Amino acid sequence: MPRFSGATLTGLAVAALMALGTLTAVPAAADDGPGAPPGTPTATRFDGIATVGPLFRGGLDHDHSCTASVVAAPGHDLILAAAHCVRGTAAGWLFAPGYDAGRTPYGVWTVTGAYVDPKWSRDQDPRYDYAILRVADQERDGREVGVQDVTGANVLGLAPPAGQEVTDVAYNSGIGDQPVRCTVPVYYTGGFPSFDCHGYVGGSSGSPWLATVPGTRRTAVVGLIGGLHQGGCYEYTSYSPAFRLQVYALVLRATLGVPPDTVPAAGGDGC
Repeated sequence: MPRFSGATLTGLAVAALMALGTLTAVPAAADDGPGAPPGTPTATRFDGIATVGPLFRGGLDHDHSCTASVVAAPGHDLILAAAHCVRGTAAGWLFAPGYDAGRTPYGVWTVTGAYVDPKWSRDQDPRYDYAILRVADQERDGREVGVQDVTGANVLGLAPPAGQEVTDVAYNSGIGDQPVRCTVPVYYTGGFPSFDCHGYVGGSSGSPWLATVPGTRRTAVVGLIGGLHQGGCYEYTSYSPAFRLQVYALVLRATLGVPPDTVPAAGGDGC
């Protein structure tokens, strides 16, 4: 099923930007599919991490519908989600990083705008199924801070090579629940990064694929659940768009304060 229901930039990222210049509920698939590969693990619940949280369109007393994560940006105010999760400007949506059994340990942050690739807006090309959302600053201890100041952030990376292990942290749709996570190797399906792990259903769209930056203690987000079939037709296989240089252009637009996009609602997932 589609997984959607109801620090500063690194030198590489900056160079990429310069070079460029620039939640509709979906039912589960009607059958169980061809079956998961033998030995496929199952995602487990845990108490969450600061940089990842659910998105709420209708307030915290409604189901959260997708997952998002904080990405390192000069303004300390950006989060990453799947484009197919977004419609309109997303203004007024709520992001609750570190959400754990209904608790919001890092506060609740209000989205002010969304940015997607033109190829998503025009054609809903699954290779560009990612979005950058800007969130409003808050006053903490007498000063204005961005979400990144409170939670930290993941460095925005590029698509992982086959065989690299990633950890996906996701919130399946609900209220008062906990996230799930799974650490698995990546493989490719027709150009889309893929992994096999049971337990990623509606709400997990946009959840980040996290990997350690070699030689550092930093964490990069190298993918998200989305892309092919809006993330996957079955709960045991998940896909991501392959992050290329174009993803940094969205960070640049949001950082420069370019007016946000009005994003068309996603169409069918092709399952």
